[in-house]
Amino acid sequence: MSTPHTPWFDGFTLHTVDLPHGPASVRVGGRADAPALVLLHGFPQTHVLWHRVAQHLVDRHRLLLPDLRGYGASAAPPDAPDHAQASKRALAQDVVDVAAALGIDRFFLCGHDRGGRVAHRLALDHPQRVARLCVIDIAPTLDMYERTDMAFARAYYHWFHLIQPAPLPETMIGGNARAYLHAKLGGWGTGGMSHIEPEALQAYEAAFCRPEAIHTACEDYRASAGIDLVHDRAGREQGQRIACDTLVLWGERGVVHRFFDPLALWQAQCAGTVSGHAMPAGHFIPEELPEATAEALARFMV
Repeated sequence: MSTPHTPWFDGFTLHTVDLPHGPASVRVGGRADAPALVLLHGFPQTHVLWHRVAQHLVDRHRLLLPDLRGYGASAAPPDAPDHAQASKRALAQDVVDVAAALGIDRFFLCGHDRGGRVAHRLALDHPQRVARLCVIDIAPTLDMYERTDMAFARAYYHWFHLIQPAPLPETMIGGNARAYLHAKLGGWGTGGMSHIEPEALQAYEAAFCRPEAIHTACEDYRASAGIDLVHDRAGREQGQRIACDTLVLWGERGVVHRFFDPLALWQAQCAGTVSGHAMPAGHFIPEELPEATAEALARFMV
């Protein structure tokens, strides 16, 4: 898939890194001599999520903005019976391999939504790689599933729709992929899509409204409801915790704020210090509040 031109990334370069399963796409910018900061997007977006945040951080960091496996311009491997190809462990390994291909062995790390879940797994599996971690508008996956009730299921119905066996959700979404995408981008407390520039929306539409991209998204969630929980439970049984200091940001109008205590849940999974706060936004905080997001990252990622 070709990546639409986005004027906010002038001065950045688009790299393709060959991985064993296929090419991975990553946009790189900022100061080459500065500490690296990897920014991971979530569903149903691409690295374009970070376009406004990145402009506020180009003088402080070398910025790596990858498309996660199967999202945007990054390839996905064939399906595995247990959805292991979409596990957060596999996606985290991609991020490590992409950074290494660019000569970066240690980095600051921030993930929003599904990207936050990849970042969580990366910090657990590769603690030596992550200097500091930030997760945006998520609680740990295992806690969210284990505390599911009717109210949460109504608010996050997509968690249970997308995990149904293929091709049912793919077929349903594919009937009007653009309408589905717009509903997601305008939901979860965001109150519509006014925070998304037309060029960014065009990029999301081009990336998402393809059968293979819709299938990838479903596989992402199928993995989270299966093999990712296996990995999470095993890690907890072994006493595995995030080693580095962690910043938690979440939207005060979002689902996570309504149903969970993010600071307490993340502190329980971290050996380092956990800090953070709610922000006056819905779910898509990096686009709703790009300056405030960038300021929080700039203060923490030092």
